Amino acid sequence: MYLSIELQSFAVYILAAIYRNSESATSAGLKYFLLGALSSALILLGSSLIYAYTGLTNFESIYMLSNVVGNEGSLSTHGMVSQAPTAGIVLGVLIIGVGFLFKVAAAPFHNWAPDVYDGVPTIVTTWLTVMPKISIFIFLLEFTGGAIGSETVIDMGTSNALLLGENTSGAIFKNLLLTTSLLSLVIGTVVGLAQYRLKRLLAFSTISHVGFLLLALSVNSEESITSFLFYIIQYSITNLDAFFVVLALGYVINNQISYENNGNYTTDITYISQLKGQFYANPILGLSLALCLFSMAGIPPLVGFFAKYRVLYSAIENGYYFLAFVGIIASVISAAYYLRIIRVIHFDQRTNSLSLESGQKSEATFVLTSRHSYIISVLTLLVVLFILSPSLVLNSSNLLALSLFTA
Repeated sequence: MYLSIELQSFAVYILAAIYRNSESATSAGLKYFLLGALSSALILLGSSLIYAYTGLTNFESIYMLSNVVGNEGSLSTHGMVSQAPTAGIVLGVLIIGVGFLFKVAAAPFHNWAPDVYDGVPTIVTTWLTVMPKISIFIFLLEFTGGAIGSETVIDMGTSNALLLGENTSGAIFKNLLLTTSLLSLVIGTVVGLAQYRLKRLLAFSTISHVGFLLLALSVNSEESITSFLFYIIQYSITNLDAFFVVLALGYVINNQISYENNGNYTTDITYISQLKGQFYANPILGLSLALCLFSMAGIPPLVGFFAKYRVLYSAIENGYYFLAFVGIIASVISAAYYLRIIRVIHFDQRTNSLSLESGQKSEATFVLTSRHSYIISVLTLLVVLFILSPSLVLNSSNLLALSLFTA
């Protein structure tokens, strides 16, 4: 587990710091590496604690032990009673959970994400905001299913008695997920309202989405896991589309290479105000970005609405009324900063920073590559036309969830 996660992380650290001539990219890459090393150290510490108290390295064995013993639980075999090592399991599972929550930028372990997303080039941010989170969340799905578990009676086939106690490690891990889900929804929504830098705002938007994913994960029912998988799929598609559009707008707006103080050039969009009036210059890109932002806000009939609806419905069905209410309020409030970007693109007066009198080219002269245009077109159509044929994604998510619960 640790090696697979770290092999991915090392590649991402290099990717974040690959633009070494850029001061902001180097600073963001260094911050990402240091805090990634901290989260890796926490995962190692939790793993070593579990091994020290149980002597186990196999996940299934650890899950079985944590599910059949609790605070008061004990295992009786041929008249011999041994005290369950619950303290080590609880502490180890808790520390491992914190390490993985660091990696997915869940509040209150999120402070690195806005700085890193804003510091690295947009092409790198596009990767950071999607791919590492998918792998970590899929592992968290498997880890949560085993750590939380359920209280069951196991027939050993002998006269030996197996006394079950409360799954303490699972209960504490579940409370950790619920707490970080609540904080992510609140912080990602409220702090995002104050942002004026585009990628920082999208970083806090990602933190809010992480809150919805953790809520679905912590409920740990068949329906919530289905909504969790569906939310990951739509989150990946919508975020990829939004960042590809932002990348394209950066190329279009800055087609005349703009030099920074240190002599480097950038084609990134830094501030939301740079998008003023882009709908009139690039209507297709402006419309595509607006549709992505509407989907992130949960506006029907786009795919983001159905993802949030399924997560909130599964939370209400399992009695998590307060968190469902917070999720609804967070969706309503977060729509404000999405609509602010849409207003800037579609209604604000366009500012032309290039001097056409000096013989420079107009922004409209830049043409996107066919691959870039094709990717944006396909992803936008998936976001918009999901309602016409939702069965493929929904049935796939449902079958994956069923396979996890029947395994």
